[in-house]
Amino acid sequence: MNKQNPKIGLLAATSLIVGNMIGAGIFVLPASLAKFGSISILGWIFTASGALVLAKIFSNFSKLISGKSGGPYLYSKVVFGDFIGFLVAWGYWISCWVNNAAIAVAIVSALSFFFPELITSPISATLTGLAFIWFFTWTSSKGVKSSGNIQIFTTVAKIIPLLFIIISGMFLFDWNIFPEFNITDQTDFEIFPIVCVMTLYAFLGIESATIPANSIKNPSNTIPIATMIGTVISTLIYVFGTIILFGILPNEVIMNSPAPFAEAGEIIGGKYVGYFISAGAAISAIGALNGWILITSYMPMSMANDKLFPKVFTNKNKKGSPVVSLVFGSILTSIVMTMNFSQGLVSRFEFLILLTTLSTLVPYLFVSASYILFHIQNKYLKTEIFKSASLGLIGLSYSVWAIFGSGSESIYYGSILLLIGIPFYFIMKIKS
Repeated sequence: MNKQNPKIGLLAATSLIVGNMIGAGIFVLPASLAKFGSISILGWIFTASGALVLAKIFSNFSKLISGKSGGPYLYSKVVFGDFIGFLVAWGYWISCWVNNAAIAVAIVSALSFFFPELITSPISATLTGLAFIWFFTWTSSKGVKSSGNIQIFTTVAKIIPLLFIIISGMFLFDWNIFPEFNITDQTDFEIFPIVCVMTLYAFLGIESATIPANSIKNPSNTIPIATMIGTVISTLIYVFGTIILFGILPNEVIMNSPAPFAEAGEIIGGKYVGYFISAGAAISAIGALNGWILITSYMPMSMANDKLFPKVFTNKNKKGSPVVSLVFGSILTSIVMTMNFSQGLVSRFEFLILLTTLSTLVPYLFVSASYILFHIQNKYLKTEIFKSASLGLIGLSYSVWAIFGSGSESIYYGSILLLIGIPFYFIMKIKS
């Protein structure tokens, strides 16, 4: 192993997945989901089922194609070729830096419990978010080991307050304030897809360990284990955390709160417990930003290594960090973070997660299809092909369903962002 570029092990890889998944979503999404009613619980469960299928696909793929970075890009490129591989990487890369902007908003939202002026001052909120973006850009430039250590600490720090709310909240749970199944004017069939897509945002990151694969020890074993353990842990916390929250706080309070878990903490143990939970929420989002900024830097580098992105993105510093890719991604994140800063924190967060989710669902769709075709192309046994085809078909169907459920607005903007990449692809192919 190169001592200058040390690799991360199972604990850090699992923390990368849990940390990237349990970030902004669990602490901020309840405010967005409360307006629909307890149908959101069913949304969590349904989405978790789909996410576990996708996690299994990524887990299995990491064994079949081991030790190479790129994750969704790599798996799609191997089966479908450069063009599809490029579109997958392009869409995923977009989702990463848009997602980073959403997480920065979530950090500001969590900190507003301590600093209320962050709610009333859009400029202060934006500057705070930008400060965190560039701080973790700097830490990621110190190498994957440094980011991995931060991820372990923040993952433990975020799980403790969530477990506290879940366990303590059981003793204060009140079914009388639990929201009705559907409190909207729309039918269950109209609302359910929207809820599922919104909850899907919280599961983005199941593929996190596959992207920096060449920076992980024993990737063929570590990545599959980390992927499944991380997804299961996150699922349990999401479902039970939301149920407990709905049974502690009135629905109207949740809808209008920038930090509902902190308010639940106040009910459980007073002001200082509220501070403790809010600090955990801030650390959670901070940890997610650390992990996602790291992930964002690897995708352009992988494309550049295959001559599908400018060569300059292959440049690394002495710590092995793809510094050009890292800085460029953070510049784009900063631009998104700054746009429409006059919007409220919750409304800004909602738009960003819809755009992020669609840009990620396209890669999930192609990876699922790639998983099926990979087994067929490599002439696996019929029993193995049947198993892989069944798993891949479920993942494919789920991804298609979620794409259409994301709504016309997110499909429109997401499609535009994907189409922008096509001319860029042909330019790179001509140059190469």
